[in-house]
Amino acid sequence: MPLADHLRELRNRLAKGVLAILVVTVVAAFYYKDITAFVTGPVLDSIGCPQSFGQLARTKETHCAHLTVNGLLAPFTLALKVALTTGVVLASPVWLYQLWAFVAPGLHRNEKKYAYAFVGFGFPLFLAGGYLAYNVLPTTARFMIDLTPSGAENLLPLDNLLDLSIRMVVVFGLAFEMPLLLIMLNLTGILSGRRMLGWWRGMIVGIAAFAAVATPSPDPGTMLALAAPIWGLFFVAVAFSLFNDRRRRRREGTGLSDDEASELDLTPEDIGEIESVNAGRTLPEQSGTDRVNGYDDVT
Repeated sequence: MPLADHLRELRNRLAKGVLAILVVTVVAAFYYKDITAFVTGPVLDSIGCPQSFGQLARTKETHCAHLTVNGLLAPFTLALKVALTTGVVLASPVWLYQLWAFVAPGLHRNEKKYAYAFVGFGFPLFLAGGYLAYNVLPTTARFMIDLTPSGAENLLPLDNLLDLSIRMVVVFGLAFEMPLLLIMLNLTGILSGRRMLGWWRGMIVGIAAFAAVATPSPDPGTMLALAAPIWGLFFVAVAFSLFNDRRRRRREGTGLSDDEASELDLTPEDIGEIESVNAGRTLPEQSGTDRVNGYDDVT
């Protein structure tokens, strides 16, 4: 296709994806309170206080948090943020398909197969990471609220809580994609399983450091809740890569790998019998006279 047709197709694909996001955003705007309650519900259950003020006064070791919305325009901004985020997430099948439909015609058959596998396994892994973050967040909130001095009251802005929840879901979901990326690199022949296995010490330390930074609390339980599944997925990716490398070598037989050079045989060999060739005269023969450079030589 000419460049203008490619740009026109890209425009149409983007328009369809944006339209799907807008439609879902409009629908989600009518239910943003329910969506907000769904996101913040586990946190409130862990740090909220259902007791009365009199009971709270007699229970000095209980720490609570109250959600707040600051400013006159804050509720509208919050509703817009919740609706737009919901639109992007729920409309992801549509805009991901539009992106795939634009890229797929330029891929080879094996590349399409790898792309289908990446999407087929990547989306469930992302959901698993998001679900883990959704369950870890209440424990994190409870640990942070318990650090509050006795007699103090916690006012938690609702927009900050939503930003924290969304960030943790995205970070946990993307972290679960790392082993899948390693497998795709192995399937394409870029990274071998043996080399991947040699990284295991650094990967354990690196994943632990990433989990410590990604989780908002210094609670070691929360950090291990993120690091342990990624450690397991990494070793699953290593095992799959080693098996795939062995299968590839068995299929190729005794042939050389891509990074090996073939040996050159420099032993001299007999060229065999020389074939005689009859060559004609280079100068024309005349009767008794050969003409060379314009002169006549008498034979």
